[in-house]
Amino acid sequence: MILGTRSHGLQSWIDRVNEAELPALAAVVQDLHRLAQEEKSSVKQLADVLLRDASLTSKVLRVANSVYYNPSQETIRTISRAIVLIGFDNVRLIGLSVSLIDGLLTRAPREQLQELLARSFHSAVQARNLAGYVLSRHEEEVFIAALLYHMGELAFWGCGGEQTDELASALAQPGVNADEAVRAVLGTSFRQLTQGLVKDWNLGAIVSLAHNAANHNDPAVRAVSLGMQIGEAALQGWDSPVMERLVEQVADFIGVSAEEAMQQVLASADEAVKVAATFGASKLCRLIPNTDPEQIRVQQEQRKAKLLEPNLLILQQALQELGLMASQRADVGLILDTLLNGLHQGAGLERVMLVVLADGQSCFRAKRVVGEGTEDWLNDFVLPVQQSEQPHIFSYVLRNKEALWMGVPASYSLNELVTQPIRQSLGQGMFFVAPLLAGTRQIGVLYADSRVSGRALKHEQFVAFQRFTQLTGRCLQALTKRG
Repeated sequence: MILGTRSHGLQSWIDRVNEAELPALAAVVQDLHRLAQEEKSSVKQLADVLLRDASLTSKVLRVANSVYYNPSQETIRTISRAIVLIGFDNVRLIGLSVSLIDGLLTRAPREQLQELLARSFHSAVQARNLAGYVLSRHEEEVFIAALLYHMGELAFWGCGGEQTDELASALAQPGVNADEAVRAVLGTSFRQLTQGLVKDWNLGAIVSLAHNAANHNDPAVRAVSLGMQIGEAALQGWDSPVMERLVEQVADFIGVSAEEAMQQVLASADEAVKVAATFGASKLCRLIPNTDPEQIRVQQEQRKAKLLEPNLLILQQALQELGLMASQRADVGLILDTLLNGLHQGAGLERVMLVVLADGQSCFRAKRVVGEGTEDWLNDFVLPVQQSEQPHIFSYVLRNKEALWMGVPASYSLNELVTQPIRQSLGQGMFFVAPLLAGTRQIGVLYADSRVSGRALKHEQFVAFQRFTQLTGRCLQALTKRG
C-alpha cells in the first residue's frame, strides 16, 4: 500500500485489509473456519493449514505445550499429536488466535489496538465459559465469535495508516459522537466493516449471528453478547452498577446465584490473563482488568491517569497565581510547581517536562517532570545544545523563540528535528514544545504530551501551554530584576 493513500467506504476498506495489510491472516482464518463447517474434516487437513507457515506451526506447538492446554506436560512435537492430545477445536482456536495476534501486534501497535484486542480476549474467555453452562458443544465457536466481534475496528487500528491519527484526533474532541467521527474518517462504520469482513472471509453462523439482535434468544449468541458486555463493563470496575446488572443476567442465564455468577466472571477474568500470556500476547495482560483488590486499585489509578481531563478551575487558578508571582517576588520552586500543576492537572496534559540549560549552557537537562512514567527523565534526559551534524527541535525552538505543536500538518516540515535520541527518550506522536525565556535570557525548554493514553492533543491545550510558558517567563524575569 502506498503511504498516504486514503481508503473511504466499506469496499475500499475490505480491499485494503485483504490486499495490502492482512492477507495471510485472512487466509488462515478462512481455512480454519472452513474446516469447522465440514463434518469430516481430518487431522491431516488441519495440520496442512497450519504447516503452511513454519512460524505459525512453532507458535501453535508452543501454546499446545503450555501448562494451560497441556497440564500433563506430555511433550507435543507435531500438529497431529497436538490434535490428538488437546483436541481438534482447541488446535484450530489456537491457530486462529495466534494468527490474529501476529497479524495485528507485530507492527508497533497503537494503544487503541492493544486495548481492544485485550478486551476481545477477555470477552472471548467470558463468553466461552458461559457457553459451557448452556451448550453441549460449540464453545470454541463462541470464543472465536467473541474474539472476532470487533474485527473491523481491530483491522482499522492495525492497518489504517495516517487515518488512525486522524480518527484518534477526532475522537479526542469534547462531546464528539464516536459513530459519526468514524463514518467521517472511514466512510463506513466499524460494525459494517466487521460484517463486511465476516462475509468476505466466510466466517459463518455464530460470528454473523452475534451482530444480529434478532437472534438474541440463541444461547450461543447470548453467551457472546454477555461476554462482550462483561469485557467492556469490567473497565469501569467489578463493583460498578453496570457490572452488577450484568452479573444478575449471567446468574439467570446459567442458572446459578448472583454470588456464584460473580465468582464465575472473576475466574474467567483471571483465566483471560493466562490465555493472553499463553498465546504470546503478554503485553495485553496489563490491559485485562485484574481481580486482586490491590491490583484493582493500581489499575483504576492507571485508568484515571490515562483519562486525565482538563480542569478549568485549576487552570484559571494556576494562571492567576503566576500572574501575581510576576508582580511580586516569588520562590523559583513555587513558580515551577504552579507551572507544572497548571499544565498537568489544569490543561490535562499527561506528561510535562521542563529542561534547562546546564553544564555551562552546553546541554539540556530535565529539571522538573510530572506525569506517569516521567521519573526516569530526571536522571536520563540529557541533550547536547549544539549538534551541527544533527540539529534538534529543543535547540530550534529556543533559538527561534517559538512555541510549536509537533505532529500536525503545520509542523511536518520540522519532523526531521525530532531526532532518534529524542524519540527513544520520549516516544513517538504529538507534543508541544516551547522556549522558556526570562526577558532575553534563555532558561530552557518546556515539553508536554498526552502519550499515556495516546489521545490527540487539542487546540485549547496548546493555547494554555503558550500562556503558561509566557507567564512563567515573566515570573522568572521579575526575579532577575529584583535579584
